[in-house]
Amino acid sequence: MESEKTRKVTCKTKVRLKKLVLCKYYFFGQGGFMKKAESKAEKGAGGGRRSPCPVACGLDIFGDRWTLLVVRDLMFGAERFKEFCHSPEGIPTNILAERLVRLQRHGVVEQVAASDGSKHPAYRLTEKGRALLPVLGAMRDWGLAWEEGTAVRVGA
Repeated sequence: MESEKTRKVTCKTKVRLKKLVLCKYYFFGQGGFMKKAESKAEKGAGGGRRSPCPVACGLDIFGDRWTLLVVRDLMFGAERFKEFCHSPEGIPTNILAERLVRLQRHGVVEQVAASDGSKHPAYRLTEKGRALLPVLGAMRDWGLAWEEGTAVRVGA
């Protein structure tokens, strides 16, 4: 006999439940499907990634609206914080600072001494960062082919 506290599971929920049972991070509770809290050991083992999927890992690093634009500007020769601020997209300075730190943490960008000897740091792409060139090229080609009104930045 089913008690009042026992939830009835609909056919649709059963299908979702079967899919999620395979994943150790979800369970079915009183509030429906809920994400389990990861233990410290699990967090450390995955490197803070949400999944081992390479696309998801890449998106965790550069999958927001600003990060690839910072990488693009580095490829165009920007080195200093104020040069990134002059980008036509107008990235807010607090977001720019956070993105540069994130890119450094992931080994995409490195902070170097400015070539003019000033106290302000400069940034440059690492080998890992330069490996994003084909990604940006593919995005540029897609945008030119499919998005009306796009143009390649000349004289950068």
